[in-house]
Amino acid sequence: MRSAFGTTFDVPPGYLNTASIGVPPTPTAAAVTAAAGRWASGRDGPDAVDASIAVAREAFGRLVGVPVDRVAMGASGSQLVSLVAASLPEGASVLVARGEFTSLTFPFAARGLRVVEVDLDEVPAAAAGHDLVAVSVVQSADGRLVDLGALRAAGVPVLLDASQAVGWLPLDLGWADWVVAVGYKFLMSPRGCAWLACSPGALERTVPAAANWYAGDEPWRTVYGLPLRLAPDARRLDLSPVWLSQVGAAVSLPYLASLDMAAVRDHGAGLADALLVGLGLPPRGSAIASLDLPAAAADRLAAAGVRSGVRAGRVRVAFHLYNSVADVELVLGALG
Repeated sequence: MRSAFGTTFDVPPGYLNTASIGVPPTPTAAAVTAAAGRWASGRDGPDAVDASIAVAREAFGRLVGVPVDRVAMGASGSQLVSLVAASLPEGASVLVARGEFTSLTFPFAARGLRVVEVDLDEVPAAAAGHDLVAVSVVQSADGRLVDLGALRAAGVPVLLDASQAVGWLPLDLGWADWVVAVGYKFLMSPRGCAWLACSPGALERTVPAAANWYAGDEPWRTVYGLPLRLAPDARRLDLSPVWLSQVGAAVSLPYLASLDMAAVRDHGAGLADALLVGLGLPPRGSAIASLDLPAAAADRLAAAGVRSGVRAGRVRVAFHLYNSVADVELVLGALG
């Protein structure tokens, strides 16, 4: 058991795979376990999770700098990105970063829109002339950060995927048209929860392509029959919730929103930079590091108990609240 940032985590030494799966604080795991017990014994009603949904939605808004009435709830990043794709006109041009995570790019390509790839560093300068820029705040494959200031100054509609950023990076993204993020990485929630924050103008033009009973103005009164009566705010884009995921998110997200996110960034990015420096590489200021290692070195990491991922042919490690210098030393010792 590890103690960090005012809570505890039942995480083993060498767990550096948060960019794939975040480990929950023990209160989050306990809440989900208790909810599963209520489900197993028939003690919950279908509206029992509504309060958790509201709590998680509000906390996500605080984490990205968007008011709660402009935050929609879904189940996955691609599902919410698909709403944005459905809202673009035929023939629209979407600029993306080369090698971007495909849950952000495939919805636009599948719709038959023009999707243009450029290197990440070229995205802001290349934005003009496109109908939308869709880019991750932090790249999944290697942890590189997009230049948000330059992107904002480009003056083009923007969809930001904050899935590898929110939870460790201080964010104030109210200027973006759309911000999407999943809950199961640095937000340390169960898989099956995601959110889409919208600017006022973007909310007006986002098509509720997955409209359902829970997107109704009063969900428990819109379960049968027409006419269409969707919520007036971002809830009109909601998906029917994944219950246990929302229970966990209602614990993890308010906890994270209560923290000094600059201190969280300094902790995680500082550990990642310490590892890079220890390997003779330059620091990068990201909680995610990508290591070009031979297969034998990757095997040594696994044998030493280091949990990491392999993305784009490189070993990816990620540091979060529950990591420490001991994890850095474990990696350096395995590779030394």
